[in-house]
Amino acid sequence: MFAISIPSLLPLAERERLARGRRLTTGAAGRQIVWHTWQPEQAVPDRSPVVLFHGGSGSWTHWVKNILPLLDAGRRVLAADLPGFGDSDPPAGGADADAMVEPLAASLRTLLAGEAADVVGFSFGGMTAGLLLAAHPALARRLVLVGAPAMGVAPGPPLDLKGWRHHATPQAQAEAHRHNLGVLMLHDRDLIDGLALEVHIANVQRDRLPRRRLSRTDALARSLPRVRCPVHAIYGVHDVLYRQRMPELEAALATAAPDFRGLRLIEEAGHWVQFEAPEVFDVALRAALDSA
Repeated sequence: MFAISIPSLLPLAERERLARGRRLTTGAAGRQIVWHTWQPEQAVPDRSPVVLFHGGSGSWTHWVKNILPLLDAGRRVLAADLPGFGDSDPPAGGADADAMVEPLAASLRTLLAGEAADVVGFSFGGMTAGLLLAAHPALARRLVLVGAPAMGVAPGPPLDLKGWRHHATPQAQAEAHRHNLGVLMLHDRDLIDGLALEVHIANVQRDRLPRRRLSRTDALARSLPRVRCPVHAIYGVHDVLYRQRMPELEAALATAAPDFRGLRLIEEAGHWVQFEAPEVFDVALRAALDSA
């Protein structure tokens, strides 16, 4: 068990609270998954633990603004570094979400001792959660998809993302990262602050799975029919993955998920909705988690 490394540009009071969490590992040497866990000061009876899966090229810090409100609501929180991202080892036998299903299932059984969780997946993590719960439906009481891809909705134009590894200086790399945050992650470029850059840069530098392709398919849409629990969805209105195609997305979700509970759209937010509009997002997430 080790201390959790907290982004330095968070407010001090938030850093201190997050630092009380624990860093755990599951799996064999060379195939370990790193988990970051927190216990609420006052647990609320009958509330499931919340499991957070981050997005592609990310880590648990994709949720850095949302963990404390979950704790304040009396929830135990477990935030993964998915295999091949953050501090976790790459998965065996593959380099995409499908290779993560069995190690994640084994890890959750170890960590939760058979208790079903509320699983919340952002972007790539939402797709991964769908694949996981299609194969192991008993692991979850509900699934919340946040900006998840792979729903079979016709893609928009290609995104103008810039490479960064070839730049010789950290300053030039940071400018490429700032550009990419504005193109893909955040709708309001004025919100690309020091914390957003700190989190994003630390995450993309540790991405060991650059050849992922499932996000560009209908893998999530094909998995959801086998997910037995209620499925909620929260997306930013300006999410570039589905901009101007939200009706098609909602229809695809309603068709695929047997117990679809609805799509909540967050105004003035893009793909990384839980970071860009955390207060509004947290209210929407709590409503989903507290629903019958």
